[in-house]
Amino acid sequence: MLKECAQHGYFRAESCPVCNASGRFLMNDRELDHLGRVMTGILRHFPEKYGLTVDAHGWIELPRLVQAIQGHHRGYHWLRTHHLVAIAESDAKGRYEVKDDRVRATYGHTVEVDLDLPTENIPDELFFPVTPEEAAIVLEVGLKPSDRRKVHLSRTAADARAAGAVRTPEPVILEVDARRARADGIVIMQAGKTVFLTDQVPHDYLKRHEAPGAPD
Repeated sequence: MLKECAQHGYFRAESCPVCNASGRFLMNDRELDHLGRVMTGILRHFPEKYGLTVDAHGWIELPRLVQAIQGHHRGYHWLRTHHLVAIAESDAKGRYEVKDDRVRATYGHTVEVDLDLPTENIPDELFFPVTPEEAAIVLEVGLKPSDRRKVHLSRTAADARAAGAVRTPEPVILEVDARRARADGIVIMQAGKTVFLTDQVPHDYLKRHEAPGAPD
């Protein structure tokens, strides 16, 4: 459920996590899930299916996005720009960025965009999940994009493990020496709250991550 607190903004719960107010209802869980999928699909993968184009940096004007969604999904006649802003601002992973009357996805693109994202305050270590079968070859040849435009790195090993669990029940976590990579000129950008992007990671910045207390 998506609601709005007059004092503390948008939240996804029965009551505001800050003041416990019931808040103003915006949409139910089914609508939230479906609209989120539609938004990410348009912003990351197929804007042309909705008669839209993203600009060079991935932005789409919110009023045009609302109109396009309404035109393809008649059940959303009630949709307004603040509903999409609420989805974006309440997203725990930071999948979206809103600026003025525009919105964009911060990562996950298959369409070609130039994401002018921040490159400062990058953690010294980042993480990436692979299947057990992939681990040896990735450690030998490095990380390169597959079905996306960028390599997507995670802030923590736990974040990487959660991302990798979509593909394999027991992902192998690789550790990226981001501090040394950046010192050597590799650009790493912060996208969402837990996601960082780069063009590629050569093998000499990678090692298998050993969790504290893991057996030898």
